[in-house]
Order: sequence, then structure tokens, then C-alpha cells
Amino acid sequence: MRLRLGGTQVELSYTLLCLAACCLLLGIFRGFLWCAAAIALHEGGHLLMMVRYGYFPERIKIALFTIDIIDGKREQRRTRENARIIFFGPFVNFVCFSASYLLYLKGIGGLLPFAAANLSVGLFNSLPVMSLDGGQLLFLLLCRRHAPATAERVVNVCTVVCIVPLAALGFLTLLRSGNVSLLFVSGYLILALLNH
Repeated sequence: MRLRLGGTQVELSYTLLCLAACCLLLGIFRGFLWCAAAIALHEGGHLLMMVRYGYFPERIKIALFTIDIIDGKREQRRTRENARIIFFGPFVNFVCFSASYLLYLKGIGGLLPFAAANLSVGLFNSLPVMSLDGGQLLFLLLCRRHAPATAERVVNVCTVVCIVPLAALGFLTLLRSGNVSLLFVSGYLILALLNH
């Protein structure tokens, strides 16, 4: 499904709509909404900083497990601008986590799942993995003192160092509790690394 907002083309994957329908049928739609809200806030943080610097994305693709902001002007921006755009996604999640958790502690019920979703999205995207914000930020910082090829090798090593214990923990969690979430996340990161 495609629509246009100003000069930006927005594509919405039908598989995402199917997942939403399945969550509704399984009675876990509220959890889906909390996660979707945390991810939308994350990407909104990136977009807010892009617009602040006068850049508008050409296309936004919302798929089952990713939201891709296609921006052809990344190479034209200064490193500091790119770093702030990357940083602001997880930052928004951590601010939302802090605010919603404090409100939950003050007795406003129902905000704990939203706080947990924001913390999870913020922490996940802060991992030093090339396909995530933490890896991209690390790459930019390393490029200030090293060649891009060297910076990419360092980030790839960090990616493997993160994925191996995460996958092992995911496998142990699967054996002990039957929960596949962490193993699924590890598989996603491995696929992202192979496709990079």
C-alpha cells in the first residue's frame, strides 16, 4: 500500500497488516500497539532531527520487521548532523521510557507495557550492530580517526561480539522456558549482518 505525504512516498507492507490482524485474533493486539507506538516514536525521533536540519526523506518503507527511511542526502550532511539524527531515535525512546515509568510509579496504571516497549526498542537499537543505530553511530565516530574500511571492520567485529552471546542466551532461554523472542532477535541480527 502506497501513499504520498508531501514529497515523501510512504509504503506500508501488507505483511505488517496481516501481523496486526493475527495479534487482534490472538488477543495480544494491545501489546502490538505498545510496540508499534515505541517504534513509531523511535523513527519519529530520526525524522524530527532530519526536518530540523532541513532534510526530508524521499521514501519511508514500513515492513514487517523494519522501517526504512530512504534519504539520498546522507552523504551531503556533516558527520555531526548524521550523528544527531541517528542518536535521536533511541534518545526519544529513553525519554518516553523515563516519563512513562515515572508516571506509572506515581500510580497511573497501564503505562508499564509502554515503558517496557520503549526501553526495549531503545536498548535494542543502541547495540553496536551495523544495521542498528548504535552500529551506525559507532561507524561515524570511528570514521573521524580511521578509514571507512577499518571502521566497518571494527563495527563488524562488535556485531559478532554482540550476536554470539545474545544467540547463546536466546538458545538457553528457549530450552528453559520455551520463549523464542531472544533467539528470534539474534536470527534477525544475523540476517541483517549477512545482507549488509
